[in-house]
Amino acid sequence: MRTTQQLSITLPIEMAALIKNKVLSGAYATESEVIREGMRALQERDTAIEQWLREDVAPAYDAYKANTNKSNSLSDASQRLGEFMNAAEQKV
Repeated sequence: MRTTQQLSITLPIEMAALIKNKVLSGAYATESEVIREGMRALQERDTAIEQWLREDVAPAYDAYKANTNKSNSLSDASQRLGEFMNAAEQKV
């Protein structure tokens, strides 16, 4: 049984040139290898974002919703950030 599928894609000239240059440099043997590597990187990025959302963002949001009285208003946070930035600029 076949484990690959042939596709026909259209790319902007700059992307096609980048792929061809990767092959010409010897970093990859074929254009397909370049595309596969790019797809693996995209898949890893998507997996990392999903993990971050699940493990960091969702619990932080749940904690915020459970204790909204312990949170700062947006204007307070903005003011504190401005103060922090001003103090950092004065140190430079």
